[in-house]
Amino acid sequence: MSGAVERYQGNLRYAVDIVLCVDATGSMNPVLGAVKESALHFHQRLTEVMERKGKAISQLRLRVIAFRDFGDDPSDAIEQTGFLHLPEQAPEFERFVQGLVAQGGGDVPESALEALALAINSPWEKGLDRRRHVIVVFTDAPAHPLGTVGVTAQTYPKDVPHTMDELFEQWGYARSQTAVMEQSAKRLVLFAPDEEPWQEAIGEEWDLTLHFPSRAGEGLEEFEMDEIIETIANSL
Repeated sequence: MSGAVERYQGNLRYAVDIVLCVDATGSMNPVLGAVKESALHFHQRLTEVMERKGKAISQLRLRVIAFRDFGDDPSDAIEQTGFLHLPEQAPEFERFVQGLVAQGGGDVPESALEALALAINSPWEKGLDRRRHVIVVFTDAPAHPLGTVGVTAQTYPKDVPHTMDELFEQWGYARSQTAVMEQSAKRLVLFAPDEEPWQEAIGEEWDLTLHFPSRAGEGLEEFEMDEIIETIANSL
């Protein structure tokens, strides 16, 4: 039993899974350092906010999916971890995040939707009293439409939907029979430009989604990260 559970024995046990989808293309070079720094302190800041609200995270797992562009170099278009338990696996998490290098990307759109599809289909926690499953996307670019770039590459992920409609079906909606995520647990946070598919196709159409507009070459402001943290904490 973890120390957090022991300290808050008798209270509800909260399981929080967070998947960070991080654009690691060359255009992110000016801001990737700030995004990495935010990722490294994400769990600590969330834990502190939860404790101020009188809640404890009994189990916290983070997963990172870094994406580039299958149309540019399929060999490194996706770099990812499985879910890592924090703080126990913090060194492994930090090694992966610190090892990310902003490079490649080719044209302007990137393979962000493939990363989002992988995130949606993560092996989410199903136990404990209450759960929150959060996907956070960091990018400064639009995304290639699914099924159009790199789909024949050997490294292209299996079972990724080939259309936005299919991806939306996996995300699901109230009373959906095809969703792969738990409706009451899921949240999607987009730090992405006011371009498609982020603005209307996802930001305005998908439920339980929060969109923070980004611009190329500009990082995540502290107040925006604080709002992301508060949004997650308040939803538990």
